[in-house]
Amino acid sequence: MARWKGVALTLVGVVATVWLALGGGLGLYIHPRYFGFTAVMAVLGGAAAIVALALAPRAGEAEDADEADADHETGPETPPQRRRLAPLAAWGTVLLVATAVVTLLVVPPAALTSRTAVQRDIDRTTADLAGEAPSLRGADPATFTLKDWALLVRQNDDPAAFAGQRPELVGFVTPAPGDPDDAFYLARFTITCCAVDAQPIGVPVHLPDWRERFAVDDWVRVSGAFGPDPASGTGLVLLPEELEPVEQPEQPYVY
Repeated sequence: MARWKGVALTLVGVVATVWLALGGGLGLYIHPRYFGFTAVMAVLGGAAAIVALALAPRAGEAEDADEADADHETGPETPPQRRRLAPLAAWGTVLLVATAVVTLLVVPPAALTSRTAVQRDIDRTTADLAGEAPSLRGADPATFTLKDWALLVRQNDDPAAFAGQRPELVGFVTPAPGDPDDAFYLARFTITCCAVDAQPIGVPVHLPDWRERFAVDDWVRVSGAFGPDPASGTGLVLLPEELEPVEQPEQPYVY
C-alpha cells in the first residue's frame, strides 16, 4: 500500500505541475528562471511513476510472498490483526491522495496576500533589502518597479532626491504598522526561488480613512509624488494624486 501511495502522490504532483505550467500559474509558486527546470523534472517524475506502475504487479507478488513468510514465522495471531488494520491503512492512503488532489488540482492557485505580508513584517523586509535599491542618477525611472521605488524611499528620505518624480505603481493594500487609519502599504512580494522565500516590500501611501475606499488585499493603481509623512513629519510617503482599483496582474510578484 505504501508503494501505491507514493506513486499516486507523485502522479498528482506531476499533473499539478504540468497543469500550472501550461495554464500560466506556475509563476505564483516559483521564480520564472526555474520554469524550464521544473517542467523537465515533472516529466521525468511522471515517467518514473509510469515505470513504477508497470513494475507494480511483480513487486506486489514479492510483497505478498514476504507477508506470507512473516505470517508463518509469527504465528496465527498476526494475520487477523493485519486484516483489522488493513482497511484503516487503505482509507488513510485514499484520504491522503484525495487531499493532495483537492489542494493541487481543485483549489485555484492564488498569490500571497497581506496576511503573509504582515506575518513576514513588510516594514523590516523592505528595510533589509534597501541596499539593493537602484540609482536614480542616469536611470530611467519609468522602468522602475514597485520594488525599486520601495527600496529607494527606504534608502533615502530626502524629498529633494525625488523632486519631479511621479511614479505610477500597482500593488495590493496592506495596513501600515503604527498608522493603520491614515496610511497603508502598497505592497507586492519579491521572490528569489519560490513562494517559500517570498519577501513583502511596499511603498507607504498617505490616505486618511483609506478603509472607506479600499479593503485589505484590494489591488490598486496609485500615482503621485513622494513627500514627508504628514502624520509624523518624518520619513517619505507617496502622496496620491490618482487612485483606482485594478485587477490583480497576471504576474503579481516582482523580481
